[in-house]
Amino acid sequence: MDVRTDRGAGGSLLAGMDEPVVRFENVGMRYGVGPEVLSDISFTIAPHSFQFLTGPSGAGKTTLLRLILLSARPSRGLVSVFGEEVSGISSDALTSLRRRMGVVFQDFRLLDHLTTYENVALPLRVQGRSEASYRAEVVELLRWVGLGERMHVLPPLLSGGEKQRAAIARALIARPELLLADEPTGNVDPQLGRRLLRLFIELNRLGTSVLIATHDYGLMDLVDARRLVLGNNRLRVEG
Repeated sequence: MDVRTDRGAGGSLLAGMDEPVVRFENVGMRYGVGPEVLSDISFTIAPHSFQFLTGPSGAGKTTLLRLILLSARPSRGLVSVFGEEVSGISSDALTSLRRRMGVVFQDFRLLDHLTTYENVALPLRVQGRSEASYRAEVVELLRWVGLGERMHVLPPLLSGGEKQRAAIARALIARPELLLADEPTGNVDPQLGRRLLRLFIELNRLGTSVLIATHDYGLMDLVDARRLVLGNNRLRVEG
């Protein structure tokens, strides 16, 4: 199966026309007094773009995602998200920026005491919306990811692939402008991995910027998309 989609050299047909969703300028990151785990990182993520983040284990992919998600602050350099420079941002503004992002974690982070439906609906409940306003939306999304028959099942009874699709649905339910996915196909078989990739591509076609962190080169070869490659604490851009 070939799911290639041409994003162009800049990763988006609209690159250069809009404010970048993410901008890093000469960013360095260290933990405590140790050496830098990321050094002089500079790149942008354009609106409506699709890209992979890759590199060997321990290269700093998760750290880079945490910086974008604003759960960590850089030791030096500038990080801007949705046009907001984040070094001195208020907690209210930080919460507002995070609500514009969706995140698919490698370990799913589903709540075992909530059903699949309740896990996916949780971001909307946190926003204070009534169930009547979102029920049809959640059910439609669960059917879209192939979990329509599993929406009332608790996570411990789901397979690894079903948990991954539930985690993806939860990340998508608030219609994020930016989706970050950390090894989203790492716990599923290749066939399901390609199916999940199709979901990300369709989401991107609907307008969301997508960044997938992965070391699966077979998966990346299915899509003609830009690659952000980490190695030796630095980043290079391919494509």
